[in-house]
Amino acid sequence: MNISVPFFRRGLAVVPVLMSTSLSSFAAETGLLDGATARLDLRNFYINDNFVGDRATKGKAEEWTQSFILNARSGFTQGAVGFGADLLGIYSVKLDGGRGTGGTQLLPLHDNNAPASDFGRLAIAFKARASQTDFKAGEWSPALPILASNDGRSLPQTFQGAQLTSKEFDGLTLYGGQFWANSPRNDASMERMSLNGLPQFTSDRFNFAGGQIANKDGQTMIGLWYSQLENIYHQQYLQFRHIQPVGEWAFSTTLGYFSGGDDGRHIAGKLDNKTYSAQFSVAFEGHTVQVGIQRVTGETGWMRVNGTSGNALASDTWNASYDNAQERSWQVRHNYNFAALGVPGLTLMNRYTHGNKAHVSGIQDGKEWGRDMEAGYVIQDGSFKDLSIRWRNASMRRSYGSGSFDENDLIFFYPITIL
Repeated sequence: MNISVPFFRRGLAVVPVLMSTSLSSFAAETGLLDGATARLDLRNFYINDNFVGDRATKGKAEEWTQSFILNARSGFTQGAVGFGADLLGIYSVKLDGGRGTGGTQLLPLHDNNAPASDFGRLAIAFKARASQTDFKAGEWSPALPILASNDGRSLPQTFQGAQLTSKEFDGLTLYGGQFWANSPRNDASMERMSLNGLPQFTSDRFNFAGGQIANKDGQTMIGLWYSQLENIYHQQYLQFRHIQPVGEWAFSTTLGYFSGGDDGRHIAGKLDNKTYSAQFSVAFEGHTVQVGIQRVTGETGWMRVNGTSGNALASDTWNASYDNAQERSWQVRHNYNFAALGVPGLTLMNRYTHGNKAHVSGIQDGKEWGRDMEAGYVIQDGSFKDLSIRWRNASMRRSYGSGSFDENDLIFFYPITIL
């Protein structure tokens, strides 16, 4: 669903009014506003990629957008079974970026490679709650380890589907459901899903089930998941996380193991993958130091639905997940929170990731490395309280393909609470 500029402007003016007038009287009787929230996020995003090396097919990709993300969530009606609805209105307009400079994935590209002037969607999901079990059906941005919506550009990725989440037993959360369509982060349309990197093979059924069990203090969690992109791939995922405070220090371990192969009619061919991921970190006095190790085995790379995030992997970054077939990678990362020095809101992150042995683009030992830096500040008080400013600087180098570049991003984010 494409949303025009006039429509969106009228929508921004009408939605708060409706919430404060006609909906308020209805909600007072039904309980829909109990626990309800509504927020408008303003996201201004600029990306500049300068491509380098003999294999570069163009000099740069450069785009700039202003995005509006309205996220309104109702409470539940009263009774043994409560009902409610969530609304997600997303719209982005191009501020700069012409033909030949597209490709940052801030904006969709037309057939002539010209970035779209604007794009967006209106997503609605209906929900029901009985006891500690929730059912949701419609369109939203899921955050599951085997299907994580990507929100790394102008607008978040959304899916259409249905999900059941149950917390009837202390410490145990059960999940199950199905998604049947996908709108990636730089696309206003809703299309069938595919295996990332193979868009020609599609499916309208992503089935999943999973469970996570945690101890009372939440320091230890174990999860087991199953997912199936029908007729393309199936996958199992075992996860483990433990956080151990020791005085003013905190030690964290996150482990993951994916195993999967082709499914059903095998329309994408034979698939075989096992991916091992491990992260170890220590936090103390504003510092967090993290080391990640990742290993991909099998004849194919790590399997995920097109456009989704790879944040379940130890080597995942803004520009790569180091998840090609047979690839081995490691990462070192340092975060610092300047609140420890009396400057709350100021943060700094640096990381370096290195991968080799990748089977990709017809070679058997593909190498890649990435360096990322992010400096951020969130205004703590005054008229612009909660306004965040982030500057990202990154370099990516590969021994294959044309994906070597230097990047600078500037991101302004301002949340406006409506309800």
